[in-house]
Amino acid sequence: MLPLFVINNFGQFNHLIHRMLRDLDIEVKMIPNTTSPSEVAEGCRGIILGGGPSIDRIGRCPDYLELDLPVLGICLGHQLIAQSLGGEIGSGESGGYGGLDVTIRNHGSILTGYPDTIHVWASHADEVKRPPEGFEILATSSICKVEAMGCDEKRIYGLQWHPEVSHTENGHLIYENFSRICTE
Repeated sequence: MLPLFVINNFGQFNHLIHRMLRDLDIEVKMIPNTTSPSEVAEGCRGIILGGGPSIDRIGRCPDYLELDLPVLGICLGHQLIAQSLGGEIGSGESGGYGGLDVTIRNHGSILTGYPDTIHVWASHADEVKRPPEGFEILATSSICKVEAMGCDEKRIYGLQWHPEVSHTENGHLIYENFSRICTE
């Protein structure tokens, strides 16, 4: 089976994403965000757009959204999906990293197995203000309207929070669900 590709956008948690997937026995490879779209299309069964310091350093990531592969965006990857597909991003009101409770609005697809509320670890320096057309808001919080979004038809999902850190409750479920989506 082809691996999942973690796209390295220079974020501090990209290696934790890679490690969590390995620990879950999910075949994974981390690649730079400058990798050609053809190489990505031929080499994987799904893409995880990792976090990073700036939307200005996203390399070829917008091109990867055109490959008809499942995509999961984490933090900056979530914002990149929104911006690239016609949504809106902007500065968050609460700023840096911290824990908060997120309310799940749709328990299907990427959020299968979660209770109605989970405690997560997230940065809100920047956030999605409006999802792209065709995307549903999957989770919200008291400080952010779009904590998670998704389009099941395109198999593209984004999360403001970091499932790979120990501060997020049952973060492994996100990656297990995404791996399942990539084989359907």
